[in-house]
Amino acid sequence: MADRWGLWSGRKYFLNKMTLGELIVAYFTHHSILTYLALIAASLWVAVRAAQDPWGPFVAAAVIALIYPLVEYLMHRYVLHSRFLYRHQMTAALWKRIHYDHHQNPNDLSVLFGALYTTLPTIFVIASPVGWLIAGLPGAAAAFATALILFALYEFCHCIQHLPFMPRWRWLRELKRHHLAHHFHSEQGNYGITSFIWDRIFGTLYHRPQEVTRSPTVHNLGYTGDEREAYPWVAELSADDATYAAARRRRAS
Repeated sequence: MADRWGLWSGRKYFLNKMTLGELIVAYFTHHSILTYLALIAASLWVAVRAAQDPWGPFVAAAVIALIYPLVEYLMHRYVLHSRFLYRHQMTAALWKRIHYDHHQNPNDLSVLFGALYTTLPTIFVIASPVGWLIAGLPGAAAAFATALILFALYEFCHCIQHLPFMPRWRWLRELKRHHLAHHFHSEQGNYGITSFIWDRIFGTLYHRPQEVTRSPTVHNLGYTGDEREAYPWVAELSADDATYAAARRRRAS
């Protein structure tokens, strides 16, 4: 579903047909990115106003930056790619929005960005207590701001990985190659978006598609056949797999 605000009103953006300049405009006019930027500014203001010295907020920010890649990996592997969300009626629509639609339509920018009703509570619940334990209110504010900055960078990095654009930086080119393999060869690996260190540590990194068997569930994430029949709530909200496949072929042409 397209955004209803600003330049996004009534429009659909497909990354495989966009330039880097078009992506930058779309990125900075999306309501979620504008919300993150506003909250980052407000959180930094609270951290500066409440802090007695800079060290507490600085340490809180550093800890969040250190643990962020691990949280990213764990969330992607064990929440977004889990099956428990679509197996419950109350969370089926949530799973469809936060990951199923993205794997069905990897180039659709409107479903690549995380939904605010899922991203903001998750970021707040994970980052703020860590910052509070380190430095109270200013630490919590600094931790929240840092996590938001990192997540906004994550969103842009994720966009770049689906854009027909080859980054100059080698590490970003590697991330792009790994992530595209995750989408079009096997979703059972290469979970990192901004870092593949935890894929390497946990043994889920593959450098070339030839290293692992092609997954038959790379686009439907296992939501097919008996699973689809037993847990029909996502199917009731979705077009069928054949329709998605035809749309992917049409957009790739």
